[in-house]
Amino acid sequence: MERRMIDLHCDALSKLQLNRELQFLDDKRLDVNVERMIQGGVGVQCFAIYLSEKLGKPQMSYILDQLDLYTSEIVAQGIMPISTAQELEEAERQGRLGGLLSIEGADGLEGNLHYVKVCYERGVRLLGLTWNYANWAADGILEPGGRGLTPAGRELVRFCQRLGIILDVSHLSVKGFWELASMAEAAGTPLIASHSNAYTVCPHSRNLQDDQIRALISLDGRIGITFVPWFVKQTKTVERMDILPHLDHVCALGGEKHIMFGSDFDGIERHVKGLEHAGKYEEWADLLLKYYPEELVAGWLYGNAKAFLMRWLP
Repeated sequence: MERRMIDLHCDALSKLQLNRELQFLDDKRLDVNVERMIQGGVGVQCFAIYLSEKLGKPQMSYILDQLDLYTSEIVAQGIMPISTAQELEEAERQGRLGGLLSIEGADGLEGNLHYVKVCYERGVRLLGLTWNYANWAADGILEPGGRGLTPAGRELVRFCQRLGIILDVSHLSVKGFWELASMAEAAGTPLIASHSNAYTVCPHSRNLQDDQIRALISLDGRIGITFVPWFVKQTKTVERMDILPHLDHVCALGGEKHIMFGSDFDGIERHVKGLEHAGKYEEWADLLLKYYPEELVAGWLYGNAKAFLMRWLP
């Protein structure tokens, strides 16, 4: 089996923004770096633009700063920027490491659709409307009100649908999820959960309920099973084996062709034992192959995400 992984979520860019000394080539303080991508067989990594609360009020200038860092620190190290289906194929053909760009939380876009277009032109292809809390577009999953999309948020969704930005439901409130799913179904546009697990297996609010998983499957979306320990199991120590029940559960709901991975590397301080950084993906693949057919594992690691991106990237 060819070992080439696609990971749909990491926060390396946010770390690079907060600490300018970090080197993307091989800095061990980064879960994801060039060395570890090669070691783990990560062919394509999606880099999220997440604005840390340490920066203060979210603003477009911070997003632009991360876009500049992507070019100067990540692309400069040989990562091929991927913004089209053709570039995805080309990266694979050349055996190049590829990078995708997403935005985690619309806060810094300041309610300005022109800023969304600027981000699209700079290569952003995925957008999560919220982080955990409320912003101008919608409520996040930890917001006590649990409201859905605002009128400005609905306008943002329609704009993204026209532009071709893939929308991400991870972190979105339950009400927001269903409103967005309804809009996606009506428009025939895609949805993913870039880094969320199954609530039935681990009852954390950031995980997806069975009806949400079924909705993503029916929309032919994708679910990025994540390595955030407290989304995997509510115990002090979490092992790699503890992720398998999430895979089994999504499969039981009919989602075996909809599973991918969204590690959340560099967005977490505590790790699943044996999945501490991107270099561990190779061992993770070996473990999966002990329990599941090769075709299934190949789909989870690469094929399912690739088929989705080939369909929905411009």
